[in-house]
Amino acid sequence: MPRLPEDLKGCSLLGNQGVKYPSTYAPEMLETFENKHPENDYIVTFECPEFTSLCPKTGQPDFGKIIINYIPDRLMVESKSLKLYLFSFRNHGDFHEDCVNIIMKDLAALMKPRYIEVRGIFMPRGGISIIPFANSGDEAHQALVKERLAASFPLNL
Repeated sequence: MPRLPEDLKGCSLLGNQGVKYPSTYAPEMLETFENKHPENDYIVTFECPEFTSLCPKTGQPDFGKIIINYIPDRLMVESKSLKLYLFSFRNHGDFHEDCVNIIMKDLAALMKPRYIEVRGIFMPRGGISIIPFANSGDEAHQALVKERLAASFPLNL
């Protein structure tokens, strides 16, 4: 059954041509919609290949790719709101590890997914690449939390 207009009442940004891009960190941009398949464990993946933030010390821009995987429960994040939220980091000064953990925690608080993970693959600065990973899961998915965390230790690059 297709989604009805009342199913999308919480999605004010989708299709809205007058949306203003945030200039500072804006978790309030995030919006959700109802998962129509809560009986299934399935994975939703988002890739943001042009993520930017600022070094908190130098103010220099950092560039990276953010990958979000989650198993929804009752709510799902609306993709345009996610795009605007991720864009809000453009002028946000934080370390790569902080950005990844903030994104994971904000999305976990918003949706209360069964499982969520966020990985950042950042371009080298000073000859060093940083690839932080953060994850979280409900009680039924704690084994997955541990498995994915252990699998995220790179053996060789």
